[in-house]
Amino acid sequence: MVKIEFFDPSGTLEKARPHAPRLDTLKGKRIGFVSNEQWQAYRMLPLVKDMLEKDFPGIEVLPIDQYPQGNTLIGNAETAMAVKQSDVDAVIIGNAA
Repeated sequence: MVKIEFFDPSGTLEKARPHAPRLDTLKGKRIGFVSNEQWQAYRMLPLVKDMLEKDFPGIEVLPIDQYPQGNTLIGNAETAMAVKQSDVDAVIIGNAA
């Protein structure tokens, strides 16, 4: 019998900071968007906003441009402070390139 071993070259990643826990419901929640303005974000994020508002009556979804946008701005302290001060329950971060 031949024994073949396989090795996963990807290794493992250590989490420096885990993501926030998921919300148990979106009912009555306040949601914001932080956009890196990448591929088709100008089309996709408004559609997600519309779908959330349609599927979850009572949800408050802030305007897509509520916070600074773009790769150079979404990770800075000013954007983080704007999100914190807006008192949202969750933030959707997008869009991937």
